[in-house]
Amino acid sequence: MSPITILTDYVAKYVTPQELAQAEQETQQAQQTLLGGTGAGNDFLGWLTLPTTIDKQVLQHIKTEAATQAQWSDVIVVIGIGGSYLGARAVIEALQSPFAPMQKGEHPTILFAGHTLSEDYYHHLLQLLDKRDYSIVVVSKSGTTTEPAVAFRILKAHLNYKYGADASKRILVITDENKGALHDIAQREGYHSYIIPDNVGGRFSVLTPVGLLPIAMAGFDIESLLRGAAEMQELCTHTTTLAENPALHYAALRNILYRKGRKVEMLVNFTPSLCYISEWWKQLYGESEGKEGRGILPHSLSFTTDLHSMGQYVQQGERILFESMLTINQAQHSVNVPPQEDNTDGIGYLANRSLTDINAKAQQGTAIAHHNGNVPIIGINIPQIDEYTLGALIYFFEFACGISGYMLGVNPFDQPGVEAYKKNMFALLGKPGYEDYRPQ
Repeated sequence: MSPITILTDYVAKYVTPQELAQAEQETQQAQQTLLGGTGAGNDFLGWLTLPTTIDKQVLQHIKTEAATQAQWSDVIVVIGIGGSYLGARAVIEALQSPFAPMQKGEHPTILFAGHTLSEDYYHHLLQLLDKRDYSIVVVSKSGTTTEPAVAFRILKAHLNYKYGADASKRILVITDENKGALHDIAQREGYHSYIIPDNVGGRFSVLTPVGLLPIAMAGFDIESLLRGAAEMQELCTHTTTLAENPALHYAALRNILYRKGRKVEMLVNFTPSLCYISEWWKQLYGESEGKEGRGILPHSLSFTTDLHSMGQYVQQGERILFESMLTINQAQHSVNVPPQEDNTDGIGYLANRSLTDINAKAQQGTAIAHHNGNVPIIGINIPQIDEYTLGALIYFFEFACGISGYMLGVNPFDQPGVEAYKKNMFALLGKPGYEDYRPQ
């Protein structure tokens, strides 16, 4: 039984049976293209089998490395940008306490760098690292991407100053197997290295060492994560109907809505720990589909918080949007509203009720209101937040993304537009080879 269920109560009136039947045929064709490797970007399909083909020795080495680093570091700084850090951060922040950085646990605190060029960010990070024992994990296919390369220079210099000859054992590298600046640095300096497979793009790399090493260092069960993904791989690659395959169902519904003018998709959750799942999802779909003048704009909201800021627009703004609402059946913990004699705050009717129950009613009430406000809602139901379920959710979104991109008629596995800003930035900074761009 799939841990992912698609709920259609609040989208059914926007989709006719004929449209759904046509979309089912399209998803089946896209599935054949994806699995047969006959579509655009077919040299980047290694993610399809990652859950079941990862080298067991690599997996064991990751677990051993995580345990080793935990012996001498209470902070791990993961250096990366985009797909080099979002997946790991999404899983870690979904599983850990929201106050983990303020708590001393048995596993290192995971911090992130290389995703910004903010001077103040690095000033405060270095101030913290002056007082903490730490190691770094550098994730970059090339080693020349500006943001992580800058971060690596800064933190490597700090490590060398702080630890001297012992600094090298605190530097771990995840990069290309055979080439690139970071590969060459790791070879020269003798850093422990892990490989980013050539046939896996960054935004699809969570289930490689890119995601698995930081997640293991945070103390979470990467084997359970892979089991969940493997179960979803089996389902997504061997079932062909919308009723049985949630990834096909999701891809079909969102493309039907897109063709009806619903150009913006909001991934909505009612659990703050899923905020970085949304950030990872935004890159996955935005970078995969936003090209050739096409694509659904991915946006995200965290309710009930954002109901007090964006709720008005969702309810009554321009009808260009739809919601995909993540629903969780069971919370990890229980907190009830205490009773009190004074009911000045007016919430006496909530006394002794669990926050899970109250939050569920808030979600149901929101769905009804938005549906009545002409917002289609695709429900995505998961049983709970744990490693197994998150592994399944990651693979579900990845597979649906490949299907949806082919339905849209684009290559879901390239990102040519990402290079445009880099040329301008390099020219303005005076990078050799970009002199001709500077006058522009």
